[in-house]
Amino acid sequence: MSKTIQKFALTLSALVLFSFAAAAQTSSLEGDVKGDDGSPLRGALVKIDRKDIKGSYKVKTDKKGHYFHAGLPLGTYKITVEVEGQDKDSVDNVRTRLGDPTAINFDLKALRDKQQALQAAASTGTITKEQARDMSPEQKAAMEKAMKEREQAMSKNKALNDAFNEGMEALRTKQWEVAVAAFTKAGEMDPKQHVVWAQLAEASISVAGTKTGAEKDAAMAKGLEAFAKAMELKPDDAAYHNNYGLALAKSGKFPEAQAELGKAAQLDPPNAGRYHYNLGALLVNAGQLEPAGQAFKLAIDADPNYADAQYQFGVYLVSKAQTTPEGKFKPVDGTREAFEKYLALKPDGPFAESAKGMISSMESTITTEYKNPAAAAAAAKKAAKKK
Repeated sequence: MSKTIQKFALTLSALVLFSFAAAAQTSSLEGDVKGDDGSPLRGALVKIDRKDIKGSYKVKTDKKGHYFHAGLPLGTYKITVEVEGQDKDSVDNVRTRLGDPTAINFDLKALRDKQQALQAAASTGTITKEQARDMSPEQKAAMEKAMKEREQAMSKNKALNDAFNEGMEALRTKQWEVAVAAFTKAGEMDPKQHVVWAQLAEASISVAGTKTGAEKDAAMAKGLEAFAKAMELKPDDAAYHNNYGLALAKSGKFPEAQAELGKAAQLDPPNAGRYHYNLGALLVNAGQLEPAGQAFKLAIDADPNYADAQYQFGVYLVSKAQTTPEGKFKPVDGTREAFEKYLALKPDGPFAESAKGMISSMESTITTEYKNPAAAAAAAKKAAKKK
């Protein structure tokens, strides 16, 4: 073998070894993404951004909500899931490894439920150790500041603190009228505590649910007034606007309820679909079909993947269907699509069989021709004699 060929062979061998070593240094990521309703989320964009060296990668989830990206250089990454152009959740400082893929899952429903529980706990100052661990440093600092301010304000007046605690205990045990009395007392002691007014509102609305006639109207009016005071003190609280809107709907003030739910959606866009859906459900129970349909449509506009809103909107559209002279069921545009969208999002959901039945009924023909049973029987008898 000549020296030139020998050198070439050695160089080629080195390149092969180098390529093998380089290939061996790649890693992969995979995981499952669940949507706000807990079902697998199809088409979610998973963004993979390298932190130690600049590099960005993207992949979408399949119909089972699963994503997989191979060929990633070993490194530290931030993984973000994006839905409808909005970043919904992320996991930072993910270190990939050789061999099996690193699994990073996202559950947007669990995240939403955790955030709602945190908001509810914050309003009463009862943050658990587990909730505190899940908070970012910024969230924890803001929460601690708010709780400290609340504690300082409440500690100025022991009687105020006692009245508030009495009201919270009464709420817990569903002694609504006792809670109303306690929170009313606390509000008289310090009218600047928005939490007191919010709890008084909830207690009063609950009392209204146990009354009739003038007593019901008086309790409802007191609850609505208390909500207004809470929002005057803290106008940027989406939960207050949501609860106020639902209370307005219960009292039959539907346009005002829709306006408040709209404000809640503006203040808290990630949960806008839920706010409108809640209103739609109340309107259905109140027999207000048209405004209920509008509410479900707003829920879908805010979150097209809100499966239950798609189903309820489909049910509303069925009520708008007509029957042709030929006996054909003629649904309005969008009816079938709403039920199909629900089934795509929740193929095994609680409304799945009903949605399938609705779609099937659209393909059926309603019999409109009258037939005399006696005439049919006589014809059958005549035919039998001829045999």
